[in-house]
Amino acid sequence: MSLTERGFSLAETLIAIAISSVLLLGSARYLPALQRGALQQYRAQMLAEEVWQRVYVISRHLQRAGYCASRRCAGNPLHLAPGCALIRWDTRLTLARGEKAIANADVTGFRLRDGALETLRGAESCAGKGWERMTDPDALSVEAFTISRHEIPGSAPLLTVTLAARGRGEGREALRASFSVTAYNL
Repeated sequence: MSLTERGFSLAETLIAIAISSVLLLGSARYLPALQRGALQQYRAQMLAEEVWQRVYVISRHLQRAGYCASRRCAGNPLHLAPGCALIRWDTRLTLARGEKAIANADVTGFRLRDGALETLRGAESCAGKGWERMTDPDALSVEAFTISRHEIPGSAPLLTVTLAARGRGEGREALRASFSVTAYNL
């Protein structure tokens, strides 16, 4: 071998490999914890997205509550009960409040039942069958669903939707979301 050639010797290469192996093994020890943290963050984000999406859907219905295309509407367009809400509005001049809901009228019910949020279009009461689940009970458990009405003197009432849920499975993250809307039609 000529004296003008340069490079790493075998000993230097083996030492570099040994040092990098020790560093790699040390960093691999933290990989499961990093993956677990990323998974927990993902679950929390999915739970928040699911809960907030449901809160926004219900609040949009609450904003429409009481809308009446004709002047002959009378009665209560919003029925609030523990864990249940019936929301009425007339979009096609077909429903006078207090009358029985008919096919063209928009009457939407929301209720909490067996850890799931359910909805029914054309609902007449908070009981009965035919309700569809809005949430997947295998993914999350809804623990609380409330709608509260706050009267503001000289203004339209403020309606607050609150939904509390807990993720299923490992970690069981919990989230409570509240959103308020002004009910101009009530």
